[in-house]
Amino acid sequence: MISSERLILRPVMMCDRFDIFDYSKNENIGRNAGWAPHSSIDETESILDDIFIGKDGIFSIILKERPKVIGTIGLTDDPARSNPSSRMLGYSLSEEYWGRGYMTEAVNSVLKYGFENMGLSIITANCYAENSRSRSVLKKCGFIYEGTLRSCALSCDGVLHGCEFYSITIDEYKKAV
Repeated sequence: MISSERLILRPVMMCDRFDIFDYSKNENIGRNAGWAPHSSIDETESILDDIFIGKDGIFSIILKERPKVIGTIGLTDDPARSNPSSRMLGYSLSEEYWGRGYMTEAVNSVLKYGFENMGLSIITANCYAENSRSRSVLKKCGFIYEGTLRSCALSCDGVLHGCEFYSITIDEYKKAV
């Protein structure tokens, strides 16, 4: 478990499915990452079981002020790197909580966890080129822009997107904190 000023990050559990389904059925959430809105609680349960539950470095984002899951965040294998001490950051947040600094707070907490607890040397992230909110979070957290691949990601609605790639090394992280 990780605690920050306003958030608790803890491993994803099946009891989180109702809160996660509640925000994941919103078409604006998945659209920014290429996945379709969840159509049922059964779909959410399957996704949690396949991707989130029992995985090291993957967390539910919970408000301290009231116990509600408002998003997920995690470090997964980076398919673009064969470096065993690298992981890729991914996250989603309920639209109700956008623009309040929660994701920046969660990302900073996960960076600390990744570098200090998992012994990572580099953490990467990517976002659709048009996803200015995600780009802003990454830059606020010290990520360095690596480049853009044009027409590289096909979203669930059949649209091709350019992807911006970012990374932060352990040395860059240490200088920033």
